[in-house]
Amino acid sequence: MRSGGPGGLLALLLLLCAGFSIALPDRFPTWQTVESILLQVPELGLLALAMLLPLISGGINLAIIASTNMAALAMAWVLTGGLGDFGGQVGLAIAVAMLLGGLLCLVVGVLSGWLVANMQAHPILVTLGTMSLVNGVCVWLTRGKPIAGFPEEFQMIGSLAFFGIPLPFWIFMGASVLLAIYLGRTRYGLAVYMLGSNLEATRYCGVNTRHVLIGVYTLSTLLCWIAAILMMARFNSASAGYAQSYLLVTVLAAVLGGVDPFGGFGKVSGLFVALLVLQVISSGVNLLGVNAQLTQAMWGATMVGVMAVRYLAERRREQRAPAPDTAPAD
Repeated sequence: MRSGGPGGLLALLLLLCAGFSIALPDRFPTWQTVESILLQVPELGLLALAMLLPLISGGINLAIIASTNMAALAMAWVLTGGLGDFGGQVGLAIAVAMLLGGLLCLVVGVLSGWLVANMQAHPILVTLGTMSLVNGVCVWLTRGKPIAGFPEEFQMIGSLAFFGIPLPFWIFMGASVLLAIYLGRTRYGLAVYMLGSNLEATRYCGVNTRHVLIGVYTLSTLLCWIAAILMMARFNSASAGYAQSYLLVTVLAAVLGGVDPFGGFGKVSGLFVALLVLQVISSGVNLLGVNAQLTQAMWGATMVGVMAVRYLAERRREQRAPAPDTAPAD
């Protein structure tokens, strides 16, 4: 089911902000609330972007959380002395850690994309296998225990702010803009949409669908690497069990943002607004002091409501469309 743009979600976002502001006049409409939302959106946002790409291509990447934790654990291992102290050069240690995390995500992304492109298996099965493999290895190597205690210079990534806006949100914004340009202004981005619309037709158009699919899953997994960096900097720890609940939320945010679950349609702008809607709901419910489980129920209700509105709007457009002229020609 498609959406013409994020206009409806923007209206919903404003309505939610107004409602929570009326209910919590002294607590919700404050800069502290805005700052809290901006701090919590980036990690989920980057993971949602990582899910957006394969969904548009007609697939899915169930390994985004496992890939994120894998990269985080690898970087945490280096930062806590796994390769030595690098002569006390913290900057070098951080650079090596990030390089290792990025390389591992690159390998997992290329492997996932190659399997999807060449094994003729559904992306659900391929990425489910990748997820199980990566997660199992991470749990085995760490015995399920977290790795904590990173240099202050690394933790600053999660605490710095520019113009009053946290650095992680700037990073998320930058990734969103670059991905929007990639999808909307490049031939490879167009090929991603074509894949989701009709794989066989795209192949007959001369597009190397295998290369495009490998690129989709590689870029998706590299976004997980950036999310891992932000999670580590904010929590000062890494674990194989972090962010497990985010997997379904990323799909929820993508579909809520107008992504066609069957592929071929979706925009970064819609996903961006959908993430703000979900986070506003979460923050408002928390400030109301209601059971945190209600947040997921409200997310689901919002999803059902938006999909119902879109369905009714499409039915109305179909009814208003002029009937085709079937009269026989003279």
